[in-house]
Amino acid sequence: MAEGSADVSSSLTVDHLVKEYRVGGGLLRRRASVVQAVSDVSLSIEAGKTFGLVGESGCGKSSLGRTVARLQTGESGSIRLGGDEISRVSGRSLRAIRRRVQFVFQDPYASLNPRKSVRATLAEPLAIHRLHRGQESRRVSELLEQVGLNPAHADRYPHEFSGGQRQRIGIARALAVEPEVIVLDEPVSALDVSIQAGVLNLLDELQGRLGLTYLFIAHDLSVVRHLSDRVGVMYLGRMVEQGPVDRLYEHPMHPYTQALLSAIPVPDPKVERARQRIVLRGDVPSPVSPPSGCRFRTRCWKATEKCAIETPELVDLGEGQSVACHYPAERTVF
Repeated sequence: MAEGSADVSSSLTVDHLVKEYRVGGGLLRRRASVVQAVSDVSLSIEAGKTFGLVGESGCGKSSLGRTVARLQTGESGSIRLGGDEISRVSGRSLRAIRRRVQFVFQDPYASLNPRKSVRATLAEPLAIHRLHRGQESRRVSELLEQVGLNPAHADRYPHEFSGGQRQRIGIARALAVEPEVIVLDEPVSALDVSIQAGVLNLLDELQGRLGLTYLFIAHDLSVVRHLSDRVGVMYLGRMVEQGPVDRLYEHPMHPYTQALLSAIPVPDPKVERARQRIVLRGDVPSPVSPPSGCRFRTRCWKATEKCAIETPELVDLGEGQSVACHYPAERTVF
């Protein structure tokens, strides 16, 4: 079984997932280029737990989340929900899977139909999946109460709500079909800091009350730490490190993880002034033509000739932590 895999009691298990996109081609280019947005990624999430997925923009986090939620299909690999293989299902079986796995988008306004009232938005998935027939109005009120909104506002439209309230509506829509897993794609990145905490606390409360399993995607590592049980770090389509949240934050072993953690501000001014920020050299390479061997080597201070030739595998270091690096070593970043 691949690193990051678990037995069928896990709510979600991903093995060797690959997702590609074709770009270019057409009249001016005879052959399209292939971008491997997700490259041989494996992970598992236990029921009722949260897996935080972090990395820079363009690293493949959202592509992984959309593939897991079956909003798109991967080229190869396995996705198991409980004991059910879901990576290739279609038709009625896919509809059933989309009830079990829901998706919350980054932009709460763009994900809501401005021409539909909140009542119509929340009632739509109930109609699609034929749930709560004859009790739709009561269910809509329940959902709004669950996310901390006033049921009396159900007939309002998205533009009449704040950004934080709109994201709560998006969460309520995901909850409408009583899913097992929710993929949260940067759910608080578009919100003010003061609003973020309320939404994160809501997600935490809902998970405890409903037993939900989360794949939580973000670029802000401090946000991920607040909600996650395990964390995975992606770079240019590959998983470079994963492990229990406290273990990974306190003992990062991959140079990229160390660089990301060093960028988190420390509230103590004395500690902040004393610590050394790890500044990565160069830019993120093009995903159309990634570096050979280790994809991080062009920005890594440890890179050797071996890194250019051999692709490091995700290796278990013990205590649930694994890293894809030829020269893993701990480095203090706080």
